[in-house]
Amino acid sequence: MSDKKKAVTLRTVAERVGLAPCSVSAVLNNTPASWAIPQRTKDRVFRAAAELNYRPNFSARSLRTKRTHMVAAISADFGRAPVARVVAGMERRLRQRGYLLILGAFDCASEWNSISVELQQRGVEGVLAVGTSLPRDVELPVVSIDLGYLTVREPFTDEIGAWLSELGGSAVEAVLRQIESKSAPRKTKIVPKLPPAYLDLPSFDLPKAGVGLHGEA
Repeated sequence: MSDKKKAVTLRTVAERVGLAPCSVSAVLNNTPASWAIPQRTKDRVFRAAAELNYRPNFSARSLRTKRTHMVAAISADFGRAPVARVVAGMERRLRQRGYLLILGAFDCASEWNSISVELQQRGVEGVLAVGTSLPRDVELPVVSIDLGYLTVREPFTDEIGAWLSELGGSAVEAVLRQIESKSAPRKTKIVPKLPPAYLDLPSFDLPKAGVGLHGEA
């Protein structure tokens, strides 16, 4: 007898909660069809999926929904401590929202054409640019974080690290709003505003003005 456990499918979860597979799929994928389903029913679905250790078939889901749930982070230098912490926050938030983060090194404008084509061929749905500028003619939702004014001596404090991670999470929410609303692609630029408690820290080199700008390009 085989020791392999029977694969847990969407139908398995549906049978556990007594719902149709299409309803369970709507809940797990947070589609518009799920909006009319009571929250207590959704909680039952999520609890059953966790108890059964259900793992969705992302390839099948992509074929069905025509979506990949992939977002790219672009930077000229992922080795910089502030960039790395921001990207870590992005990855964490995207994973919580059911998305996958991929990385792309982008050193100069001449590289963008090839990178842009590859991203679109792979079905990337949005771009997060960290500490770098992208051309204006990007045909994907883009959120960029301007770290140009910020220099941090290492090691930085836990509070600064947490702030940078949350900054990455905020950028994710901004690009997902564009993706999930299916609005026309646009570029949003975030110039972070440091919390007042951090402004006097000697680790930071800040301009005298313009720290709090947040706008769209």
